[in-house]
Amino acid sequence: MRSATARLGYGLIAPAVLLLAAVALIPIAAAFFLSLQQRLPIFQIVRFVGLENYRFLAIDPRFWNSLGNTLYFTFLAVALELALGLAVALLLDRAFPGRGWMRAIVLLPWAIPTVVSSRMWEWLYNVEFGLLNFLLMESGLTSGPINWLGDPFWAIHAAILIDIWKSAPFAAILLTAGLQTIPRELYLAARVDGAGAWGIFRHIILPSLKPVILVVLLFRTLDAFRVFDAIYVLTAGGPGNTTETLSIYIYKVLFQTLQFGYGATLAVAMFLCVVGISLLYLALLGRERRLSS
Repeated sequence: MRSATARLGYGLIAPAVLLLAAVALIPIAAAFFLSLQQRLPIFQIVRFVGLENYRFLAIDPRFWNSLGNTLYFTFLAVALELALGLAVALLLDRAFPGRGWMRAIVLLPWAIPTVVSSRMWEWLYNVEFGLLNFLLMESGLTSGPINWLGDPFWAIHAAILIDIWKSAPFAAILLTAGLQTIPRELYLAARVDGAGAWGIFRHIILPSLKPVILVVLLFRTLDAFRVFDAIYVLTAGGPGNTTETLSIYIYKVLFQTLQFGYGATLAVAMFLCVVGISLLYLALLGRERRLSS
């Protein structure tokens, strides 16, 4: 009886599974096959080159530069978003008048489309008329305007700041939901035992939030690793490719130079990086579930 029910269940979900597999796997297979070719439509060149594109990828300095920029952007942005999101979540977890309205207001940066918010920040970063430079100079923190988008050092950090401003609320809301699941009796028992705020945070809040933190890290790492629109609107990868991420490099190769074969190779490399990141976090989540069960 149980086996018949199981077969019926598998039969009912099989069409959906096959459809999802086809939608996901067919484009991946097509991209991999394209990565084995040299395809330049503008010169009418279409020929199979095998792993030649991958051999060039291994020695392509621009690929390694864009990968380094992507990893730096991802690590710094996600770490600061998690820290800021946790701080905001701890504040939103407290009872105070207007807490519901405050939670809605916190989500506003996340709700604004990235292209719109990036254009808004571009004006804030303007060297001559930007509000940020005006405030810094009026407060005496800087003696002159900072070229936020034209200086190689400041440009990448300006993009990171936008990502933090936009995505930290997402982390805050998820972490706030995680804090709501912690029994209040644990806090009371800890205070009775003489634990202070740091002790409660270290021994109760952080261990209880580990699964939620891993979920936040998974979503935000994957999203930050694929960053495109914010940086493209701000700098388009400049100055001098110092803010060029993998997504922007792939876009330029595919749609500006029309090197479809090598562009597909870059896309496959990025896909493998995303799969590796996903598997790492999923392994950590599985380990956390086993420890908690």
